[in-house]
Amino acid sequence: MKTILSTLLIIIGTYSHVLACTVIAIGKKASADGSVIVSHTDAGPDCRLNLVPAQQFNAGTKAPVYWGMIESGRPLGDYGEVIGHIPQVEETYSYFQTAYPQINSKQLAIGESTLSQRPELMVDRSICEQIMTIEQAQAFALQRCTKAEDALKLITGLLETYGFLPSCIDESESLVIADTEDIWVLEVFSVGNDWKKDSGQPGCIWAAQRVPDDHAMIIPNWSIIKQIDIEDKDNFCASTNYKQVAIDRGWYNPDSGKPFIWQEAYSPIPREWSTSRFWLFYATFAPNHTNWPDRFSESVWEGENQYTQYVEPISIYPFSVKPEKKMSVQDVMAFQRSTFKGTIYDKENASAWYYPDEEGQLTKSAFTTPFPTKEMRRVMNINSRRNVARARGEYGMVAQLRSWLPDEIGGVYWFYVDNAYTSAYVPIYTGVTDIAECYKVYNPEYYQDNSIRWTVDFVDNLMYLRWQDAHKVVLKKREPLEARFFAEQEMVDEKAQSLLQKNPKKAKAYITQITIDRMNEVHQLFKELKLDLISEFTNNKQGI
Repeated sequence: MKTILSTLLIIIGTYSHVLACTVIAIGKKASADGSVIVSHTDAGPDCRLNLVPAQQFNAGTKAPVYWGMIESGRPLGDYGEVIGHIPQVEETYSYFQTAYPQINSKQLAIGESTLSQRPELMVDRSICEQIMTIEQAQAFALQRCTKAEDALKLITGLLETYGFLPSCIDESESLVIADTEDIWVLEVFSVGNDWKKDSGQPGCIWAAQRVPDDHAMIIPNWSIIKQIDIEDKDNFCASTNYKQVAIDRGWYNPDSGKPFIWQEAYSPIPREWSTSRFWLFYATFAPNHTNWPDRFSESVWEGENQYTQYVEPISIYPFSVKPEKKMSVQDVMAFQRSTFKGTIYDKENASAWYYPDEEGQLTKSAFTTPFPTKEMRRVMNINSRRNVARARGEYGMVAQLRSWLPDEIGGVYWFYVDNAYTSAYVPIYTGVTDIAECYKVYNPEYYQDNSIRWTVDFVDNLMYLRWQDAHKVVLKKREPLEARFFAEQEMVDEKAQSLLQKNPKKAKAYITQITIDRMNEVHQLFKELKLDLISEFTNNKQGI
């Protein structure tokens, strides 16, 4: 019994790490400034930011295929065990790599979100022939492609040819692949342990759908593709086995008279950690699209009412939607920082945080946090529902892709580490040649003062001294800094573009230096916040 319980706890802990990636994408006609926007939050272990340079190779060279790219604990740029090779190209583009590769110098960006899949499709690496993880396919695409559609073709070709090998506890994957014009959603499921490379059969099951230019969408660790019109090649494409596998396994009966629904065929029954994010996104940005469930509430007890805790059919949530007002980079950042405040999922509003004051009125404790630790939840009997923001998050980004500017300047990679709720976004131009050292450093085993990840995490931990007041201290310093980055963007764009026309080398030097300066400024801000918080909220002032 003890062994079974230990195994279950390990599985639950792994799922909390894996199923923590939210992707949001906004078409160019749905964004406030006309850019294409794609974002990604991740709890992948390696939060270090590595700018992989453009490279040249001799004809006939082979490119290694790695296992373990998402893991930490190795030197920067060491991506783990080589488990195969594919033909190399003669020239590659520079791109940014964390646990997952995300954006290149040509304004091609990719967001990733792990999906659940049926157990029958899962693979065992010790016995299967598949070698291509989704993160490795992403890296190859960012090295070799400039357009979303080309990246889609390359990634699916690699997965079919070499076999899709899930790296996240055997689950499936989704990618949002975007350039300055188009956004494509790709969903990939594995095919089990019996696949053979020389079988002539695809090494995965996949489908892809284009997001309309005036739409926005979310992937909260769940499949969103529904019906597939394979004849509409401008908006859909899929592997040759996309329907047949479901028929062969009895998940779809073509004689039933019912349409084939991809989402129903390959995804199991939805979980609340996905439907809650679906609900929040669509209820926020398209509140009148349909009659969404009403989960907005300020009641202290509503979140504990079992009769409000149903899981609605996943079918009510669309693939994408036209937002009721155009969305900005700041809107995406705000969503990434969401803790479901003002809803039944708000962990800050649990009754356990409240106590009667001298006059008998309920008062919220200053210790109240939207991120109660496991021990706090056990002691206070607070539910463990997932926020959008993650206290155990590792990094995230919002990629802003602007067609009216040269690639060196048009791509802006708004990047943060640790918890989005606490951390600060820093704009990184995709044409830079280097980044600040503090974003390249992170040893998860021991604190490092020269690591932005550790510094933000230090502040995040200090906030638990008196969370309600400490968060105000953080906002007071963080919000003006981020506001200034946005306010300066037009000026920096203009100067960089002027330099680019005269001297491309000086233009790159300029955007590189201003990016490094800003990254160091964020690091310095959190170093100061450490001192501010311990000075203001030290235990010596807590009335102990």
